[in-house]
Amino acid sequence: YYKSLPPITKAYGTACLFVTVACQLGLLYPGNIAHVPELSFMHFEVWRLITNFFFLGKFSMNFGIRLLMIARYGVQLETGPFQGRTADFLWMMLFGALSLLVFSSIPPLWSPFLGISVVFMLLYVWSREYPNASVSIYGLLTMKAFYLPWAMLCLDVIFGSPFLPDLLGIVAGHLYYFLTVLHPLSGGSNILKTPALIHRVVRRLRIGVAVGNDSRRRDDETTGGAAAFRGRSYRL
Repeated sequence: YYKSLPPITKAYGTACLFVTVACQLGLLYPGNIAHVPELSFMHFEVWRLITNFFFLGKFSMNFGIRLLMIARYGVQLETGPFQGRTADFLWMMLFGALSLLVFSSIPPLWSPFLGISVVFMLLYVWSREYPNASVSIYGLLTMKAFYLPWAMLCLDVIFGSPFLPDLLGIVAGHLYYFLTVLHPLSGGSNILKTPALIHRVVRRLRIGVAVGNDSRRRDDETTGGAAAFRGRSYRL
């Protein structure tokens, strides 16, 4: 099963698991990997800009749920609408991470760990790709996937978990969806195309399929430049 997982989702889920295990065993202190803008930029502890995305909390039911969300929704995205487009999926993850770092640099929106936000970004994009899929929440409530991110946010509020990381992930997911689907559909150009550097990196590392320049050009000609993400739900 592990070998069958797509490369980007497998790498991210594995990193989250190892970091959490290291923190649980006392090999790693969460405070040393948290996102603290002052330490990152003033004291040059730049690793914090990356490591904070790999911590989903200590061992708990919430951690297990977040890891399962990566294994389900991330895998379905990478093997579904992003199948054969590993570079595009990697670019979505990178764009989401950069957006979350920008949001978190605003003091009222600051969050020390943005891994949960990445999970909710994946969940949001998945819910727009499969809006009419029926999902069950703990076997108690069935709803359309379109409403799942908001339902999970409400459950976190009910259970006393911070809602800000969830909300930031939803905003980052919608920003990506708007720039790659809604804006091109309204007549605008796709301003969030996957950079050529990302395609070269994917080809060099051989971690999946990187669409060549000719294929990307054909996609742009046939879709009006909106080839970064082909969503089936166009509701705002």
